[in-house]
Amino acid sequence: MEYLLAHLPQTLVVLGLIFLVIEVLVLGFSTFVLLFVGIGTIVTGLLMALGFLPETLVNALLATAVLSSLVALVSWQPMKRMQNKVESHQVDNGMVGETFTLEEDLLVGKTVNHRYSGIDWQVKSKQALSAGTEVKIVNMQVGVLTVESV
Repeated sequence: MEYLLAHLPQTLVVLGLIFLVIEVLVLGFSTFVLLFVGIGTIVTGLLMALGFLPETLVNALLATAVLSSLVALVSWQPMKRMQNKVESHQVDNGMVGETFTLEEDLLVGKTVNHRYSGIDWQVKSKQALSAGTEVKIVNMQVGVLTVESV
């Protein structure tokens, strides 16, 4: 412990880097707490190494708390927006494009049941289709196939 206090600026920089590695590799930016504390700890260590802050444990804790809070206040909203960006794209699972014949009439806004690939699906369409019509699967969601005539 005495060695760490004798080399406090270097200890703070290494501790800050450890916090950043844990945040990025282990937590995957799921919480930003260690990111903010890590940046605050690194900046505190650098300020002590450059002689702007006295090398005491009290100053290290106080400066780390203040700098971490400032970093959090400045970057919280941009980081939250970055984390909440979700890309949505349709996954082609191989069933889209498959065709089959309707066994009963399908009206707009209604669904009919169809057994396909061993599963009972609800089938819907944006247009009215009569029984015996050859249809193609254009979209699928959980338990629901959207079809159109071929």
